[in-house]
Amino acid sequence: MIEDAADQPLLVWGEALRDYDFGPGHPLTPKRFGPGVDLLRAVGAERIVEPEEASDEQLTRVHAPHYVEQVRSFSDHPWQPAAMGIGSQDVPAFHGMHEVSALVAGGSIGAVERIMAGEADHAFSPAGGLHHAMRTRAAGFCVYNDVALAVATARDAGHRVMYIDLDVHHGDGVQALFQDDPEVLTFSVHESGRSLFPGTGMAYEIGEGNGEGFAVNAPLDHGVGDESWWTVVDQMLPVLADMFKPSFIVSQHGCDTHALDPLAHLRLTTASYQRACRMVDQLAHEHAGGRWFATGGGGYDAFRVVPRSWALVWLAQAHREVPAKTPEAWRERWVAAAEAFGQDPPPVHIVDPPRTVAPDPDVIVARQLRRARESLMQSLRLQASC
Repeated sequence: MIEDAADQPLLVWGEALRDYDFGPGHPLTPKRFGPGVDLLRAVGAERIVEPEEASDEQLTRVHAPHYVEQVRSFSDHPWQPAAMGIGSQDVPAFHGMHEVSALVAGGSIGAVERIMAGEADHAFSPAGGLHHAMRTRAAGFCVYNDVALAVATARDAGHRVMYIDLDVHHGDGVQALFQDDPEVLTFSVHESGRSLFPGTGMAYEIGEGNGEGFAVNAPLDHGVGDESWWTVVDQMLPVLADMFKPSFIVSQHGCDTHALDPLAHLRLTTASYQRACRMVDQLAHEHAGGRWFATGGGGYDAFRVVPRSWALVWLAQAHREVPAKTPEAWRERWVAAAEAFGQDPPPVHIVDPPRTVAPDPDVIVARQLRRARESLMQSLRLQASC
């Protein structure tokens, strides 16, 4: 238990972040912020910092100036023809999209700056994690790549940055933006691109030029669960951290890997999220002087999964025990909203009980692990040759 309030992790949050809203029926609903932030406060999150909009100068660290201008144009005139990924079904244009997207980005940049200034070891931005945005293109519900900007902020300050992506979708935008930089290691464990957007993240994607060996991917088969996912993470992450020796960790905690998620095909429970968050915290303290910035990400079961996933990130950063149950008052407060949204009531347990999902057969676990080890060894050989 943390005794000094100043040592508590920072929570990046402001009501204006609810305006990141692609409209009714879009999977990335701002309705998740209601129960999600409420549960974060209920488990003890108190050090809340308001994000500030990223400037054009900051945004163009990873995005092309003409792309930022295009986003601003759509922000003022949403009904123009689609361009640069905006105006698509995935990324519909809306009034104010530049401002709120820059706010998400600024929150992640500011959190990294606060960590580097010594205000806290850890910070968490649940609205962040927009990892699909490219230098000149929006994609996968993502306008500005806030996690890439967080990585770039630490990188520009001289840090060796390890980026960990736990979303069900490959962290393609971050990988693409740093694939030739040997001072940034990107690790993504995800459902295979053979069965899921964005169709990338194969084991043979290893980085380019000086960055060869510093992009590491662990694509998993459609339908695998906790045993396969955790075995791969447990076997790969500590070894990569030992080899790379990061001085700053940025992690993306999309929870669309959960068995209840409607958009993907893995079968995880929140038990895996608890383990992974604790591991990232341990690696941050072992290798990076505690410097760890985490974001949310994908996750489309807004009442049953997203709030518990966010709570587990914050509890790991705060070094607090995970309560056995979600607060009864919290469940009662959000049951009607969940039902109105077409979802079951919020769950009683923060960590899903054992056997919530049928375990993976041993042969499936062994297959995922064999592939992961091949990818790991390839990366280690290339890193050792640098």
